[in-house]
Amino acid sequence: MIVAFTGITGNMGQGVLSQVVNNPNIEKFKFLVLPKDRRIKKILRKYSKFQDKFEIIYGNIAEKDKCEELVKDCDYVINMAAVIPPLSDQAPEKAVECNEIGVDVLVSVIENTEPQPKFIHISTVALYGNRNYLHPWGQVGDPLLPSPFDIYSATKLRGEWRVLESKIRNWAVLRQTAMLHSNMLTDNMNDGLMFHTCFNSPLDWVTAHDSGVLIANILKKDNENDLGSAFWRHCFNISGGEINCRTGYDILNDGFAIIGGGVKQFFRPNFNATRNFHGVWFYDGDKLQNLFNYQTQTVEDFWQEFAHTHAYFKAGKIVPKAVIRKLVIERLFHNPNSPKYWLKQNDSAKMKAYFGEIEDYNQLGTNWDEFNLLIENKNDKGETIDYSALRTKSNAKIVDYFFDFLKPDTDITATDLNNVAQAHGGSVNITNWNGDMYAKLQWTTQDGEKFSASPYTVLRAGHWHNPLYTQNKWEFDRLSKKDKVYAQIWYDSHKNDEDNCYFYDSEYNAHIEKKDQKI
Repeated sequence: MIVAFTGITGNMGQGVLSQVVNNPNIEKFKFLVLPKDRRIKKILRKYSKFQDKFEIIYGNIAEKDKCEELVKDCDYVINMAAVIPPLSDQAPEKAVECNEIGVDVLVSVIENTEPQPKFIHISTVALYGNRNYLHPWGQVGDPLLPSPFDIYSATKLRGEWRVLESKIRNWAVLRQTAMLHSNMLTDNMNDGLMFHTCFNSPLDWVTAHDSGVLIANILKKDNENDLGSAFWRHCFNISGGEINCRTGYDILNDGFAIIGGGVKQFFRPNFNATRNFHGVWFYDGDKLQNLFNYQTQTVEDFWQEFAHTHAYFKAGKIVPKAVIRKLVIERLFHNPNSPKYWLKQNDSAKMKAYFGEIEDYNQLGTNWDEFNLLIENKNDKGETIDYSALRTKSNAKIVDYFFDFLKPDTDITATDLNNVAQAHGGSVNITNWNGDMYAKLQWTTQDGEKFSASPYTVLRAGHWHNPLYTQNKWEFDRLSKKDKVYAQIWYDSHKNDEDNCYFYDSEYNAHIEKKDQKI
């Protein structure tokens, strides 16, 4: 078989290549690589004995001719190309080009290729938006509420929609969770992005290695025996398993333990955002695991291996913690991606999005004794909570989907479609619907905007059209007042009387605008 890859030089891509390169059934690997991506040289050196199987196409995923060259004669196309934070924050136009336009171009090429290859698209946990202790567990089908000003999740949302609604006959969408990789610490020490991680946010972690095992096992099993409807034309969450469910505080603590300290020594409570992040513990994380048995590493395994292979970080243990905080952490306060920078620049739009009222930010202070941590069995309100029980999947509180989510697709009825549409504040035209979960139906939003989508996209994948699908405009404050599906999650970290529209202008400057609260 011939397999084409985008994003092979990224952290997940390299994890995948390490696992698939020895598959004897793959006679050729085709890689689409940006011309200026120097990482490909290192990859070619590492896998020099396989180079006769490698075909490299230098180009951009948004270039139709390059995608045609990539897809030609392929049996599978694996799309891992993505512009992720912090680059997506620094150069949002690149995120649009890759995550949105590029996906559209690649999908269009596959749609018009015969014989048509099978397509695996890597999406992201960021689509679910901000979660906290009220709904830390989620699954495919949960409402998609990308956090305001996160251009990465907005463009990935539009890209995923394009795949779900495509004419590709065999596609699969895999939403990648938080990923542990060899560049973890260095990546986080070069940008204010680390301050976006909420200390109490739920995060389900998987390693780049296990992500690679997953893709390798998918290719192997499907090539040996077509997976059919058990896998194709479905959306899944890539999870590290219940054992790898942590909070933002946990993972930062584990990482900085490498240099002999922890969060309370290197951070202060008011360093990091309290909302507007993205993370969730995957309630349905066992679905892919049951199919492909790919979860082999725990968070503890990763950090032990990381400490062994990055021994130079241990030198930090002899440096006074206050010095590290000053030279490594606090120096990033001047970075445009840092909340301290937004505060200094009077960026009310981002401060509002990430903290709420300025009074909420001021109350955070610098004293850890006055900050409530889930890991210390306190929720955001200071109430006692059993963190261990919260992390146990059997105790999970799942959202209301406004239909029986456990029923098989063959039992979905027109009433189910109507109930979901009405819960969103809209409607659906079910005239002549024959029960096909992939048939295109006409839906109407609460704003009266009509859109076409399959029942699978809406009921099973959690999509519902709103202004973010066509503009860089986050109006979930307004929408949630009529949308019962959105409201369940949005009001976990937003007040009912908030009525803000967050948006980027044409130059990607952040703005906030008060909306009329009459509904």
